[in-house]
Amino acid sequence: MHWSENIIALKAQRTLQVFNLDTKNKLKSHAMNEDVVFWKWISDKSLGLVTETAIFHWDVKDPAQAAPVKMFDRHPTLSGHQIINYRVNRDEKWMVVVGIAPQQGRVVGNMQLYSRDRGISQPIEGHAAAFAELKLEGAPNPTKLFTFSVRTPQGAKLHVVEVDHTAGNPQFQKKAVDVYFPAEAVNDFPVAMQISQRFSVIYLVTKYGFIHLYDLETGTCIFMNRISSETIFTTTTHDATSGIIAVNRKGQVLSVSVDENNIISYLLQNPANSQLAISMASRAGLEGADSLYQQQFDQLMAQGNYVDAAKVAANSPRGFLRTPQTIEKFKALPTPQGQLSVILQYFGMLLDKTTLNKYETIELVKPVLQQNRKHLLEKWLKENKLECTEELGDIVRPHDINLALAVYLRANAPQKVVASFAETGQFDKILPYAQKVGYSPDYTALLQHIVRINPEKGTEFATQLASQDGGSLVDIDRVVDVFLSQNMIQQATAFLLTALEGNKPEHAAQQTRLLEMNLLNAPQVAAAILGNNMFSYYDKAKIAQLCENAGLFQQALDHYEDPAAIKRVLVNNSAALPPDFVINYFGKMTVEDTLDCLRSMLQTNIRQNLQVVIQIATKYSDLIGPHKLIELFEQFKTSEGLYYYLGTVVNLTEDGDVVFKYIQAATRMKQFTEVERVCRDNNFYNPEKVKNFLKEANLTEQLPLIVVCDRFNFVHDLVLYLYRNQQFKSIEVYVQRINPGRTPAVIGGLLDVDCEESIVKGLLKSVPAAAVPVDELVAEVEKRNRLKLLLPFLEDMLNSGNEQTAVYNALAKIYIDSNNNPEKFLKENDKYDTAIVGQYCEKRDPYLAFIAYQKGQNDLELVKITNENSMFKHQARYLVARRDPELWAFVLSPNNLHRRPLIDQVVATAIPESTNPEDVSTAVQSFLAADLPTELIELLEKIILEPSPFSENNILQNLLILTAVNADKGRVMDYINRLEHYDSADIANICIENGLYEEALEVYKKTNAHAEAVNVLIEHIVSIDRAYAYADRVDLPEVWSRLGKAQIDGLRITDGIESYIRANDPTNYLEVIEMATHAGKFEDLIKFLRMCRQTLREPAIDSALVLCLARTDKLPELEDFLNAANVANIEECGDKAYEEGLHQAAKIFYTAVSNWAKLATTLVFLEEYQNAVECARKANSTKVWKQVHEACVAKKEFRLAQICGLNLIVHAEELHDLVRQYERNGYFDELISLLENGLGLERAHMGMFTELGIALSKYHPDRVMEHLKLFWGRINIPKLIRACEDAHLWPELIFLYTHYDEWDNAALAMMERAADAWEHHSFKDIIVKVANLEIYYKALNFYLEQQPSLLTDLLSALTARIDVARVVRMFEKSDNIPLIKPFLLNVQTQNNKVVNNAINNLLIEEEDYKTLRDSVENYDNYDPVELAKRLEDHELVFFRQIAAAIYRKHKRWNQSIALSKQDKLFKDAIETAAVSGREDVVDELLRYFVDIGNRECFAGMLYACYDLIPVDTVMEISWRHGLTDYAMPFMINVMRQQSVKITKLEKDNEERKTKEATQQKTEDDTPILGKGPLMITAGPAGMAPPPQAYGNGLAPQATGYMGF
Repeated sequence: MHWSENIIALKAQRTLQVFNLDTKNKLKSHAMNEDVVFWKWISDKSLGLVTETAIFHWDVKDPAQAAPVKMFDRHPTLSGHQIINYRVNRDEKWMVVVGIAPQQGRVVGNMQLYSRDRGISQPIEGHAAAFAELKLEGAPNPTKLFTFSVRTPQGAKLHVVEVDHTAGNPQFQKKAVDVYFPAEAVNDFPVAMQISQRFSVIYLVTKYGFIHLYDLETGTCIFMNRISSETIFTTTTHDATSGIIAVNRKGQVLSVSVDENNIISYLLQNPANSQLAISMASRAGLEGADSLYQQQFDQLMAQGNYVDAAKVAANSPRGFLRTPQTIEKFKALPTPQGQLSVILQYFGMLLDKTTLNKYETIELVKPVLQQNRKHLLEKWLKENKLECTEELGDIVRPHDINLALAVYLRANAPQKVVASFAETGQFDKILPYAQKVGYSPDYTALLQHIVRINPEKGTEFATQLASQDGGSLVDIDRVVDVFLSQNMIQQATAFLLTALEGNKPEHAAQQTRLLEMNLLNAPQVAAAILGNNMFSYYDKAKIAQLCENAGLFQQALDHYEDPAAIKRVLVNNSAALPPDFVINYFGKMTVEDTLDCLRSMLQTNIRQNLQVVIQIATKYSDLIGPHKLIELFEQFKTSEGLYYYLGTVVNLTEDGDVVFKYIQAATRMKQFTEVERVCRDNNFYNPEKVKNFLKEANLTEQLPLIVVCDRFNFVHDLVLYLYRNQQFKSIEVYVQRINPGRTPAVIGGLLDVDCEESIVKGLLKSVPAAAVPVDELVAEVEKRNRLKLLLPFLEDMLNSGNEQTAVYNALAKIYIDSNNNPEKFLKENDKYDTAIVGQYCEKRDPYLAFIAYQKGQNDLELVKITNENSMFKHQARYLVARRDPELWAFVLSPNNLHRRPLIDQVVATAIPESTNPEDVSTAVQSFLAADLPTELIELLEKIILEPSPFSENNILQNLLILTAVNADKGRVMDYINRLEHYDSADIANICIENGLYEEALEVYKKTNAHAEAVNVLIEHIVSIDRAYAYADRVDLPEVWSRLGKAQIDGLRITDGIESYIRANDPTNYLEVIEMATHAGKFEDLIKFLRMCRQTLREPAIDSALVLCLARTDKLPELEDFLNAANVANIEECGDKAYEEGLHQAAKIFYTAVSNWAKLATTLVFLEEYQNAVECARKANSTKVWKQVHEACVAKKEFRLAQICGLNLIVHAEELHDLVRQYERNGYFDELISLLENGLGLERAHMGMFTELGIALSKYHPDRVMEHLKLFWGRINIPKLIRACEDAHLWPELIFLYTHYDEWDNAALAMMERAADAWEHHSFKDIIVKVANLEIYYKALNFYLEQQPSLLTDLLSALTARIDVARVVRMFEKSDNIPLIKPFLLNVQTQNNKVVNNAINNLLIEEEDYKTLRDSVENYDNYDPVELAKRLEDHELVFFRQIAAAIYRKHKRWNQSIALSKQDKLFKDAIETAAVSGREDVVDELLRYFVDIGNRECFAGMLYACYDLIPVDTVMEISWRHGLTDYAMPFMINVMRQQSVKITKLEKDNEERKTKEATQQKTEDDTPILGKGPLMITAGPAGMAPPPQAYGNGLAPQATGYMGF
């Protein structure tokens, strides 16, 4: 921001712009060639710019300076430095750049000081610098100083040095003083320096917030303190306080300034600073040192040191010693011998420094006037060195009245000023001055005096007096009498015109007198007065008669009321009357009279009256009617009249026929601009009718037709019409200047008619990009699949500063499709619509879609694309950083099929990378809300157990243990032991509630809770030993029962059963059955159960008993028990027997209940396979088939296994497990046989074909291709692609790629496995379909290395798709250009420079001069000079001949001729000279042939260069060298041409005479209103112009059309 005006400078990358916020105008704009690393305002109008290499100044207020001006280059010592400041001195002749850089653990500062006058730089070590000016004692001019400060390992210094010493000034002694830094500020250094011009004080600010104040002249340290605890990074001067303003890192704004009231007393506290205090008080006019000055003055006066005393008085603060008493003291002093008096020296000191007061002024002026040295007084007045008073003016007046007037003006003495004005003849200044100061002199007497002295000035003065706002200051009659007495008619008229303003009735007599006087003496003046309608109360009859006598007919008509007189004047003087007056007069007539009169005027003299008739018709068109007037003009067949009349009404009428008539008239008058305007602005004509008329008119300029079609949406018709008529320029005019907004429709129309792409691109390039609706344009082109066509246009829009979202959307799509670094564009650009671009990227590159969605926070779209493409790491990072609970809930929903891999990436990557508590908190809360305990444990372990900022968080530790209790109890003990900050009481209760007794015991042990620990031992841990000790102490029956339970729980089954039997307690039979069964104590359990059956009949008891019989292999007892009455659950018992491998017992159980499914499975294990299959058929269950199948496979019963397998593979979900079973067991052929047999099943599905293909790829690769060719349409191709890759089946892999449209991968695979998979014709078919252009060049390299003989064939297939220049550079780099020669010759028609150079170089190496000649003649895109220089030294003459032809083609005539002469190819030399068209070239070659005696070439030159050889030259050379015979044909031809010209001139002369004879007839046929075809262009000589400048009442509006 500018420091004093509302001007702002903006920088966007390398583009700089300056705006005036008040006027809302852009002042300047420029794009730099390199980055600007630092910039600032260096003056009121200039910016200083620092780049990596140079420094520039930019005057933003100079219209002539469009771009920044380079001042100097950066010094190498500033390389790698951060620029922190750039400063210039007041006259911008000295500049300094300041930079800092880290080095060896400290910040090093370097500066570059540059002198503009000398143009040299000096590197200086320093951190802060500034420029200043100081007025030294006795110096006529200020001294320019440069100050800088530096801190080095050895210490810190402040330097003050003089730059640009001025002659006459005392030499400034360089100052270098130490800068103190506290011991704790080891890394502190100066960052800024500002200088107060008022106090001459240096403000030095350091990084750590210390401020140092130094005196500029002496370098004395005045003050030091710390003003900020934060780092200060910038400062500036504060003019209001003569201090500085600083900003620290916290954004605090600090103000530091000198306290004017205390600084002097502060300095005087140190006696050593007394002189500094005196100097500062004198410089800044401060209080506090008056007593010192007074004491010093008195002491010097007493010592007789009067000159120094005068200096003290002159420099005293606020001038307190400059009194009359001091002056008297100096006047009383004697004058030293040979010197000026002390008083004059005293005045001289004051004049050099300041303004004299009134006492000093009077004392100085008196001797100056006495010595007649007025020039000194004038000089001092101009320099404002004197205090002016009335007394001073009186002293000066006798010597110089003008000088006295200047003094009076400054002294504000009005009476003396007015008298001086009158005395010096400056009358015009009297009244303004008197009004300004409020002084009123005697104006009447003053006027009489002025009129006698200077009548002209008297008139002006009288006019001023009479024209005051408050009324006339003098009597009007007395003033008129004064003028008339002097016969001053003109002056009296001027005065009366002013005095009579207001047209008051009381001035009637004066008005009549004024008009009569001027009608008799100056009629023109009277006409002007009457024409201005200034007066209305005079005698009108008298004035009318006087007007007619004076020839003022218009004024006479205005005043006459007699109709006869009016007609007389009109008829007799129509030519002398102004047309405007006549027109206005017709307004008083009726419509019928007006038409008759107009018709008569046209009949009488149409040439003279046409213009007036047009104007009358224009003015009264509404009254008369446009159709009547059109009929009138058509009656006299005057198209001009019709055109100019209708031009005035066309903008106002709503009659479409009138508008159409005007368009027709304007077209006939060839006023195409007017036709275009009406077509553009008028809304009432029939557009279809006008369009057809303009088409039929076949105008030379199509702008009117363009306007009509644009307004009424005939764009498609327009484009078709212009395109068919090859009027491309008109199309350009339409979209460039008429309506760029129609560009999309025009482009669409051109594409529809299959217009050439170059024309469309050129049209787009020429259109103002800012005016084109990008959305519509992109839609039109994208609709036609030609979006890439817009790339140059869109990039130009972007470079011009256009920031429409549609531009960026379109560019993004193009970059994505062309793979032109789209990732960088999407990441660095914020202007595109992320949703649109992301959706566009999804099918092309999911990662690009992720970038776009991430930038725009399109959550749902981002989750969808990352899920579909397994980009879970990116999704995890985004979720953690996004911190959106709703988004977390969405992705952690059970419906999310990708939840598990996402959680893995959140735990493994995203959360460990995060250091933000909010990120972690949101993630944990989201896992809790989603009810994911296991995943939450993983997450919390990652946070708590591994070192992180959240390891000791008690809430997270409680949450981890609680989650483990609910989800993974095995980890609880480990967490209890490793963690310290959880809530122990709550955790122990939770453990007990969840059955974690040992963990609860451990918690209680850690907290010394003994009672709770014992309770855990008895009730929960059931430690038998400790419980037994307790029971032994109590010895009660209940305890035995409790002990029995404890023993059962402690797996002491035998003891527990014995305890229950001793207690005779069957109540806990379920637990006993369970525990004994698990322990295998079946014999003991049989005893217990039989005891129980004595009192209880429960199914559980009977079931347990039969199982015990089965487990103890008491099958006969089992069959007896089952045959007897019982309540056992037989099927359940059979299941348990089957699970335990008791298949015989299970067979007994299942047979008892007829359960065929389970019986089949049981028979498998009994190796009764045939019976098992029969049972499976009866059961008809997938599970049974699977079990039987597994058993048959395990027993290698493959025939039966196949029967089962065919019933399984039709279920897709069972296929994978079945395949894995065969593969694990190594039964590969059996698997393949099973799958092949299954292909013919009615329920065969894709998985069967795919798994068969995979199996064949692994175990019978030779059969894979056959399988693929038969069933590729029913195969899961991506899955089989991976299988072929693993099996290294490259032809099969390529087959799959091509059938899956993966052309890129197919091409890459064929190149990578060329030995196995490459085949030339297949590769050609594949390579032309790839999407990645880089594969083309990889293919070229592959053929270069593997199949060079087929390279040309490949290039011919890729010609339309590859970058030819890149291909050439690639083969040039490998030195294999000859291999692609046929290709180069084939593409040379593109006239590509790289191709041409390659072909030319190759032909030179092959010495094929014929082909080379054809190349350079037919294809001109090469460096001709370089090629010619290379060929002119070739050993073969044919190549040198080609060099000469190249020089000739590029107009290097001398070099071409020199080469031809060198090889004696004189025919070529003659042809070159003839083609050059230059007489000097021809003359030189002609004389060369004469000099070498080649007469035949001389004659040939005369023939070939006939028009370029002067006749005199030929005659001279032929005469001097005896070549007359050879020159004679030339001379004969010359004479023949002269004869023909003379004959032609005679004929032309006769034709001219004939033309002049018919000139009179031509003039009669010219238009009425002038010599030209148009009245609108006729000058004043023809006739007066129409009242409207443009013939239609309105000025034409800008259309943007500038002509072709």
